[in-house]
Amino acid sequence: MEERLQSPATSTPSFPLSHSQREELAELEREPGERERPSGKATTLFPLSHPQPINRSSHLQQWLSSSSFTVDVASLPEVATSGRQLGHEDAASLGRESEEEREQPSSTKSPLFPLSHHQPVSTSHHRKWLSNSSFTVDVASLPEIATSDYELGHEDGEELSPEKPYYGILDSPASESSKGLREMKKRKRKKRKRNREVEEDYSGKSRVRVLSGSGSKLKKDYYFDTRGDRDNLAFGSLYKMDIARYRLHHLLEDYSGSSFQLSYFGRGKNSAFESEGDVDALDGKLKTEGRYYCTKYMTLERHKDLKHVRVLALEKLPLVPGDFIPLIVSKATYDENDNGLTEKAGVEESWEDEVIRKTKEFNKMSRDFPHDEKVWMAFADFQDKIASTQSKKGARLQVLEKKISILEKAMELNPDNEDLLICLMKAYQSRDSTAVLVERWERTLVQHSDSCKLWKEFIHFCLGDFSRFKVSYLRKIYSHAVRALSSAFGRLCGQIDDMAKTGSVASELTQLETGLVDIFVSLCRFEWQTGHQELATGLFQALIEYNLFCPSLLLTENSKQRLFEHFWNGDGARVGEDGALGWSAWLETEEENRQKAIATEVSFQDTEKGGWTGWSEPLSRVSENSGMNQYTEENNAIDEGNVEEDMPENIDEEDEMASLMEKLGMGINADADVEIKDTTVWMKWSEEETARCSGQWMPVREKSDNNDEAQLSREVLFEDVSDYLFSLSSEESRYYLLSHFIDFFGGPISQWSCSNSPCGIEKLLSLEGLPESLLSELHKFQVAVDEKGSSFMGINSDCSLNEISGRPDHLKFLRNAILLCIKVFPRNYVMEEALLNTEGLLETRTTSDTSIIANSRTLAKSLLKKDRQDLLLCGVYARREASSGNIDVARKIFDMALSSIKGLSSDLQSSVPLLYLWYAEMELAHSYAGDGYNSLSQQRAIHILSCLGSGIEYIAFKCEVSNVQLLRARQGYKQQLKNLRSVWARGDIKESSTALVCSAALFERLTSGWTAAHRIYEEALSMALPGRRSQNLQLESLFVHFTSMYQKNLKLSNFSKSWEIMLQGLQLYPYNPKIFAAMMEVARLYTVPNKIRRILDQYIHEKPSITVYLFALAYEMGKSSSHHRIHGLFERALANDELHRSVFLWRFYLEYEIHVSCNLVAARRVFFRAIHACPWSKKLWLEGFLRLNSILSAKELSDLQDVMREKELLLRTDIYEILLQDEITM
Repeated sequence: MEERLQSPATSTPSFPLSHSQREELAELEREPGERERPSGKATTLFPLSHPQPINRSSHLQQWLSSSSFTVDVASLPEVATSGRQLGHEDAASLGRESEEEREQPSSTKSPLFPLSHHQPVSTSHHRKWLSNSSFTVDVASLPEIATSDYELGHEDGEELSPEKPYYGILDSPASESSKGLREMKKRKRKKRKRNREVEEDYSGKSRVRVLSGSGSKLKKDYYFDTRGDRDNLAFGSLYKMDIARYRLHHLLEDYSGSSFQLSYFGRGKNSAFESEGDVDALDGKLKTEGRYYCTKYMTLERHKDLKHVRVLALEKLPLVPGDFIPLIVSKATYDENDNGLTEKAGVEESWEDEVIRKTKEFNKMSRDFPHDEKVWMAFADFQDKIASTQSKKGARLQVLEKKISILEKAMELNPDNEDLLICLMKAYQSRDSTAVLVERWERTLVQHSDSCKLWKEFIHFCLGDFSRFKVSYLRKIYSHAVRALSSAFGRLCGQIDDMAKTGSVASELTQLETGLVDIFVSLCRFEWQTGHQELATGLFQALIEYNLFCPSLLLTENSKQRLFEHFWNGDGARVGEDGALGWSAWLETEEENRQKAIATEVSFQDTEKGGWTGWSEPLSRVSENSGMNQYTEENNAIDEGNVEEDMPENIDEEDEMASLMEKLGMGINADADVEIKDTTVWMKWSEEETARCSGQWMPVREKSDNNDEAQLSREVLFEDVSDYLFSLSSEESRYYLLSHFIDFFGGPISQWSCSNSPCGIEKLLSLEGLPESLLSELHKFQVAVDEKGSSFMGINSDCSLNEISGRPDHLKFLRNAILLCIKVFPRNYVMEEALLNTEGLLETRTTSDTSIIANSRTLAKSLLKKDRQDLLLCGVYARREASSGNIDVARKIFDMALSSIKGLSSDLQSSVPLLYLWYAEMELAHSYAGDGYNSLSQQRAIHILSCLGSGIEYIAFKCEVSNVQLLRARQGYKQQLKNLRSVWARGDIKESSTALVCSAALFERLTSGWTAAHRIYEEALSMALPGRRSQNLQLESLFVHFTSMYQKNLKLSNFSKSWEIMLQGLQLYPYNPKIFAAMMEVARLYTVPNKIRRILDQYIHEKPSITVYLFALAYEMGKSSSHHRIHGLFERALANDELHRSVFLWRFYLEYEIHVSCNLVAARRVFFRAIHACPWSKKLWLEGFLRLNSILSAKELSDLQDVMREKELLLRTDIYEILLQDEITM
């Protein structure tokens, strides 16, 4: 039994030892004498760090003392210790040391796995125990042995590779024993030194190892770092090992027989918390380590096996007055472990559990509510959430197929639902090719040809497809949409001709007509942005003439178009041109002229009847005269030929031009693709092209003096507009068209649609520049926020302004058009205000003195002479005078208008509250104007409002209002507001009623205070149904007055109340710039920047829009924030499917990269992304020529022009013209 191990088969297995175990081994070697081991005690395989003896069970002692069990070295797992594990090299060196010790019988020997110091070791027993060749261990029969400091095993059931067996060194002579011992000790010291260096390198700094701890008991719970770290200045942050890291630890104790399990605090080899880096979300072995907010922990959070705690809110008991206490059984569950009733606040579930739970819920809800579109949409959105957790493309495609099947099932149950159909088509877009998707769209539109929403989505899809985009292709789609929708409208009108048009039917017809107008306006904006500006103007002229000035004749649609073709091809002036009368007036004039011509011809024929008919020449003389005429014509032709021959100068000029073109390489026989290597030539070309685009926008008439090819290409024929003509039956849709027309050409029109309406959102997305209303609010906000005093965006203002606003030629065209259309909409103060403001802007553009309003005053007086009972026109005229500083003139006009109310009809008196409100607001604005506060103007405002509330006849202000009159006015307002409740409940909300509410609130604020005014606003808003608040223009204007009351008096009002009102307004109208500006102003004064950013991020996540992103960008640029934050906002905005097609956002991003970031490489990248996303915007293409000519080569600029021609964008300038101009100047 006592045999020496000298073969590999029986060699001592090497186990990795900890640093503390090696120190114990060295200490035992230094002690003199041999330690005797008690008989019957077997050496333990896995040493314990505590000095206390181990209490083993009886069956464990019997098992260890058995002489028949064997150890399979290859199957032994690695021993996890509290310190650094030793590798194969350490184990091999330790084996060699043990062999050298066995060579000298008198030297100190120690066991391979020493016990604690309290247990003596017997050398003889040790040799007998090791020399037993039949002594092996079956690892499968070993129980799980663990201590308080160590945990055995490996992670995720991973099999560890077996240790390589150590081939022991044979015995050496005794004379070399002392030398071998010294070498062994020397190797130990080197090994300890190397281990310390490795540990210090691993931690980065030596003190980190002590602070982080490795299972050893520290003397203190904390340490102070007294030495500075210069690396913090170099890297800009703290070293990750110097920062405390937090890990969840659950101590699991399960004593069952002799097996138990404890947790191990140390860092194992395959730990999931090692180095920081990106990992796969589905990888079972997370091999990264870092801070608790790093990428690895974010990935771990989405891991399917991670249990999440879903907190369930406990129901609160209702507060019941009195002593009665209701008996309510709380929701509780029995816990078997605690053997009692416990109330759980959360449920643990993994991601797979959540997927299963929510899928069950959605399946149940879809069965219970099959016609609820929100359930199906939420079910489809949940599939997107599942797909975001998948790392493999195949898994994501499977989830996409499931989403498509869900939406297809929803469409089977709801075949007419447009939202579900659009969601299904977007899902198809993620899977199918473009050709297949176009076929699907075509089949869908054949079945739903009367859906404006589907046609808009299809047009957006075709606009964003760069590979298939062409102007002619989009025109054809627009033509199909207009034809299909107009035919659907005709069918719908034919179905209800015999029936009375109810409110719902009339609303459906109006909605279809307004949708048709939206598509037409989208076509005009598309033509304008592609460079075909004459066609866009001609389309507006044609449709306005076709609907607003149609002759009062009973005509079919075909007869109406044939009659309009006669007008369009005639020489009559069209709407917007000088001397325009309108189609019907021109037709009447033509008919009168025709009747006069017929009458003249008839009278001439009557004079020829009877009597002497005059002299007649003989036939021979007649033939002679005809021959002379022929001879004269021939001579004239010969003379013309002689004249042409006698023009050598013209021939010389042509020869000179031809020779010049040959010198430039542009001769007749020269190659058409001449390469231009100078980028300045392309810059001049883009400047000339931009100038021509801005100047050439009006259609050229056929009988103009200039008949060259360039002018003829600008002519708009009837065939160009005939496919897009349709009739509008309702007055609301006609007014809608005219409002779009004024807004399109940059007219100063007040808000005419709700900001939440689809047309308002679509208009902001399709603009190349910002409208004046939004730009003014952004300017005010950034002036207050800006720390450097720079203008909005800190870049070129051309990017922000609308390209067709404020130009004299456009203003003149617009003034003529509105003046003609006012006859169709009499007593419409919005059109009258737009007309006067347009005339005022035209005056300021043509004259340097802005105080001169002679033309607008003359125009207003001429309109009042035609209709002296138009009270709102008087109010518009008075406000115009007040804005120019003529407050006394404005007061006279208001007093005259309010004094003449008594004799008017009830229809005209219904708009009186709006006139009173304008007058009071003018006086309040004048009271705060100038250096001081004017209390007399406030008394005038109270007098005006008290006259409206009490219902007495208006008299001019003379003295302060008495308390009796104030009380009477307050009671009158209460009664009038009470009468509005039933009217608003029916949905009949007019502008005069909202003006009455604003007047009552303003009266209470001036007389009683903020609380009373706030109460009136809240009561008025509560009178309207919740579903109508967010889509009503009048209620939106009421809320704007509500927020402006707090915004103008922030220092006097309560912050908490103001903040609550602003947030409530944004919940209802998130796209309104005035409410957003008010909220940002309050937040800027009373909150910290981080809170403002959180609020902006919340609205960006919930309701993304251009308005939210622009205010966020204005705030960050005003605060001079990090470029990373600003870049992140741009990228988040352009990643949105809707905002991705905003030309303005792309231009804004491009200007920011050029002028603020000064990164031309990034600007070049943004430019190519922009033209790929918005290929229809000619202005966006020209930005590359104008601003990126320093980084784009001449070949790239030439290729860009070729692509523009392929996409059929209109180019008005030839590059050869620029070359000729340069050669001539040289």
